[in-house]
Amino acid sequence: MSEEVTVCVTGATGFIASWLVFHTASPVSFSAADPQAEIIDPAVKGTLNVLKSCANSPSVKRVIVTSSVASIFYTGKPVSPDSVADETWFSDPDHCKELKVWYQLSKTLAELAAWNFAKENGIDMVTIHPGFVIGPFFQPTMCSSVSMILNLVNGRNKTYPNFHYWVVDVRDVAEAHIKAFENPLACGRYCLVVFLWLFCQQILAFILLLCYNRCEEINTVKLPEFRASKEKAEEGLGIKFVPLEESLKDTIECLKDKGFLHF
Repeated sequence: MSEEVTVCVTGATGFIASWLVFHTASPVSFSAADPQAEIIDPAVKGTLNVLKSCANSPSVKRVIVTSSVASIFYTGKPVSPDSVADETWFSDPDHCKELKVWYQLSKTLAELAAWNFAKENGIDMVTIHPGFVIGPFFQPTMCSSVSMILNLVNGRNKTYPNFHYWVVDVRDVAEAHIKAFENPLACGRYCLVVFLWLFCQQILAFILLLCYNRCEEINTVKLPEFRASKEKAEEGLGIKFVPLEESLKDTIECLKDKGFLHF
């Protein structure tokens, strides 16, 4: 944008928001004694509170909400390697409840509530949907995604499930927020994923090569997978995604610089 403007960022103590000085705050927790009170209500109510404030402020031109691929991928429908998830997919709350994936449910319900409120109140809103976010960080503490990388490197966790993760670099996520704010044509939802990895097989191989310059072939059971589209973010926002190898290398270097790794 040509003129200087004031931008409000909520959740600025977090990983993504620390690269951005929009609503980015939401509880990131995957287990809770009371999921409704600890995860779901804070996500939904927090999002609506921000939007209500925006609705009462005529100076607000656009709201950028950080959602997640969690509100896209959990449809409950059969998928195959030929399936391509994109911004038209919506997670099914009932399916999330059946799986007891409370974080995914919270992001889904928060986004649905946000879109309903934005439509009813004439708010220009864009949602950003990052995958598993890695990359260098500014804050003194780690987010859960980076801590998983650390635990793989230092061997703290002896086993990991072979889940699929759709990965994106934190710098791409921050840039997407800025581009969605600056571009008047930006609209709707943007899925941010650059790479699909089978966690134990691929990420461990990358880490071994980066840290120890050697890696024997890792054999593991293949899980059902599907692809995710990043075309809208590339074409509509002009995002040129950081390659996984570079993102992972920078993550590990940051962990070393901040004293979390010593080798």
